[in-house]
Parts: sequence; C-alpha cells; structure tokens
Amino acid sequence: MPRSLTFKLTLAFLLTGLACVALVGVFARYQTSLEFDRFLREREQADFVTIVTNYYQQHGTWDGLAEVIRGAPPRPANSAPGQPGQPPPQQNPFVVVDQQNNVVVGSGQYRRGTNVPANIIALGQAITVDGTRVGTVISQQSSPALDQRERDYLERSNRTLIYASFGGALLALIIGVVLAQILTRPIRALTIAIGAMRRGEIQQTVHVSTKDEIGDLVLAFNQMSADLARANTARRQMTADIAHELNSPLSVLSGYLESMRDGILPPTPERFQTMYDEARQLQRLIGDLRLLSLADAGELSLKRQQIKPRQLLDMVAASFEPRANQQGIQLRVNAADDLPDLDIDRERMLQVLGNLVGNALRYTTTGGAITLSVVNDHECVRLDVADTGIGIAPDVLPRIFERLYRADPSRQEHDGGSGLGLAIAKAIVEMHNGTISAQSVPDRGTTMTIMLPSSFH
Repeated sequence: MPRSLTFKLTLAFLLTGLACVALVGVFARYQTSLEFDRFLREREQADFVTIVTNYYQQHGTWDGLAEVIRGAPPRPANSAPGQPGQPPPQQNPFVVVDQQNNVVVGSGQYRRGTNVPANIIALGQAITVDGTRVGTVISQQSSPALDQRERDYLERSNRTLIYASFGGALLALIIGVVLAQILTRPIRALTIAIGAMRRGEIQQTVHVSTKDEIGDLVLAFNQMSADLARANTARRQMTADIAHELNSPLSVLSGYLESMRDGILPPTPERFQTMYDEARQLQRLIGDLRLLSLADAGELSLKRQQIKPRQLLDMVAASFEPRANQQGIQLRVNAADDLPDLDIDRERMLQVLGNLVGNALRYTTTGGAITLSVVNDHECVRLDVADTGIGIAPDVLPRIFERLYRADPSRQEHDGGSGLGLAIAKAIVEMHNGTISAQSVPDRGTTMTIMLPSSFH
C-alpha cells in the first residue's frame, strides 16, 4: 500500500523524536543513578569520618576503634584479633590507617596491622585533630545498599523519566504532523496544478509560501507554466497565421482559375503574371517555414568559410543598390579593412543582412538613407543596419522577432513579406553563436544590430 509523503515525514519526525527521547531518558537515568550513588557514598563516608574523628578526640588513640565499628565490646589489650569466642566482624566498606599508615580498621584486601602504600593513602580522606593528621580513611565501597526511602526516590525519578519520554513522543508526533503538513502543502498544490495542466488547463499559478528549495521549485513551476501558456498561445496564433498566409495566394489562384474556367475572365499575360507571382509567394512562404523547422530541429547545416566583414557588406549593398536608387534612398557602407575575419556561412548571412536591408527599404521614404556598418566590439564583430525610416513603436519592438508577427499587416500583405524574415534571421544568427537586437525611435529610424564572434569555435 503506497504511503503519502505526509505520512513518511510524520513517521520520520516521530522516530527521530523517539530516538532522541530514548537516548535522553537512558542517559538521564544512568546519570541520576550514578550521581545518587556517589551522593550516598560521600554522605556515608562523611558520617564515618565524623564517627572516627570523634572517637580519636575522646580517646586520643585508635585502640578499640575496630570493635566500636563492628558494634562489639572493646577487645582486651593482650588479645589478638580473630580469637575463638569473638563475634565475626561486620562488613565495613572503610579502611582506617594511623599516622604510620598501618591499618587499624580493616576492610576488603586491607587487613588490620598491614601497611598501606603512600600512593593509596593519597587517595583517601585525611583525619585531622587540632590541625594534625592522625589518620586516613580509605573507601572500599562500591554501590551502597539503599534503604526504602532511597529506593522510593529512585523509583519516582524513573517514573518521571518515563512520563517525560511519553510526553516527548507525543510532542514529537504533534510537531511531526504539523511540519509534514506545512512541508507538503506546496507539493500538494503542485500536484493539483499538474493535474489541471494534464486536463488542458495550461496556465497554472501556485502560491509561493516559502523561500527554500520547495519555494524555488514552485517558482520554477510557475515560470514553466507561464512559458507553456505563452508557447501554446503562440502555436495557436502561428497555426492561424500560417493558414491565413497560405490561404491568401491560394484564394487568388483559385479565383483566377475558376473565372478563366467558367469563361468569366479571358486569360491574359497580365493575369498569368499575377497568378505566377502568387505562386512564387506561396513557394517563398513554404520555403521559409521549412527553413525555420530545420533550424528548430537543429538540422540546418552551415557551410562556414572565412570572409572579411567589409566584403560581406559590399555584397549586400551591391544587391540592393538598384532598388535603393529607384526609391531615392542612399545606401552607404562604413567599414574598415583591418577588421578580423568572420567564420560564417556566407549565403546564410547574406540572407540575414538582405532581409534586414529589405525591411529598411520597405519602411524608409524617399530621401532617406540606409547605412551598413561594422566595428570591432571587444571579442565580437558588430554589424549594424541603420535606416532613417518610420521606426517601430515601443510596444511592438519586443515582438518583431516572433514568427508571423507583423507590426503593419496591411503593408506587408501587399509587398510580399511573409512575416518570417526576422524570425529566420534570428535563428541563423543564433546558429552562429551570435545575437540580434533592434533599437528604434518612431519617425526617426531603426537600427538592427548583429553581434558575431570574431573567432567562432
């Protein structure tokens, strides 16, 4: 059975919280028991030191201390320890040594009368009377025996730790559920939005509530959705535009052919020329569409060769000079001879520059000028096609490189423009690792700028 991300995150937070609570509980219980045992040992040792100190202050000697510690009557001076008839010594966790480091109260491995090394003496607690060391107490106890009150105290402490562990686990569960809900909320919103896109609702926007990786994911999704919506709108518009572009010459051709077939219009050279022009327009449009499709698929090949920028501009100017003279427009070339060579497809770049000059001639009135210039711009060569024409409106300028977009549809439909020239120019320039841009001032002119690497790799 699949588990949701919320369940997995909640379980992860819960397990992490339980692990932390368990570790804290174990260490707290261990440390509490350890410190409690040490407290008891220190208290028992302090009580024992007080007893033996008082004994020495009262008697001025250690004689008879062992019997007092065992709770037996003092042994006669001429008797020896361990004689028959004496009660067995009680278990005592402390060793008492005198000033000569001899054991007077034994315990464990230290028997009465044995001498204790100085390094062991240093670990014990000195017994002083009137500022003078009269003996030393050495502890031999491990964990002291607990009375009922002490056992009750430890039991209450353990019970408190258990309650705290359950409380911590419950708190971890609550925090885990809340955090899981917060973390997965944008993911759920993304899932809903993606489902809507699958149903055809392309434009989707998900609210960005965080500034982390998930927030970046939501921003990327919103941008992708907007791009897809724009692309979908552009695709629909392009389909409609292509249908319109194809329909216009076909309508003219079919109209003339139908009229000639029915005998309404007699066939004349002029009508045949009109039909021929429309067929050529149809061929140009289909060729441009094919060229763009090849560029989009990355199948448009380039035949590169070295060429001087001045030579490239001179070739373009020579092609359009008769037309410019006929329209009364000056066509100038400004280029130095010492510029670095360009590694380009000459025919493709001539197509690009020819398209730009053709547009400039189309929108420049009689008496105007078109200037082709080239300069060295750092590691690039900049080609400019500047005219003194009618210019481009600011709201139109960002869209002029879109396919089939026309700033002035009425003019282009009658002058042979397909609306694909600038889109083709942009595709070819980008295939050369270059860029193309436009700057324009209405009623003052437009400048098209191409930036190409001076040494293309």
